[in-house]
Amino acid sequence: MGFENNDKRIWVERIMQAYKRDVSIALSVIQSNTTTATFLASVSLTLCSLIGAWIANISNIFFQSQLIYCDTSPNTISIKYICLLTSFLVAFSCFVQSARHFVHANYLISTPDSFIPVSSVEIAVIRGGDFWSLGRRALYFALDLLLWFFGPIPMFICSVVMVLVFHYLDSDSRPLHSNQYR
Repeated sequence: MGFENNDKRIWVERIMQAYKRDVSIALSVIQSNTTTATFLASVSLTLCSLIGAWIANISNIFFQSQLIYCDTSPNTISIKYICLLTSFLVAFSCFVQSARHFVHANYLISTPDSFIPVSSVEIAVIRGGDFWSLGRRALYFALDLLLWFFGPIPMFICSVVMVLVFHYLDSDSRPLHSNQYR
């Protein structure tokens, strides 16, 4: 995340140096991030509602199938539902916070005739991006928990694949592009 935050800092610096009439593209970028965070928060909340409705259903005939290789006792199934529900609630909370910070950055950038410190906008954009990343990670973890319903083997395979993918993505030490001032 170090290079991403540096890229965001440089982007905010450049945007704040531009004339107020030229920041419409920046506001459009932040608005699209806000819209996407709001959409994913809605999806997470909807999935929480569906899981809650499924928990309330007393007949779990699906988990009596021979395709499921794991403990299918009611207590274990309840723990799995609660873990999955918690993961979606964390994702919902992170996406809501992400949208909140992006909206705050939008207000700061679009404030007419004022001297807003660049650091205030940087903090809002970086925190919005950080919450966005945490929300995405919670959704990825929810996929892993979803596979737990089918047994420990699919969950383990998914966990190993996710660890390898995230290690590759997070350990890439090259910046996406060169950030040099003209």
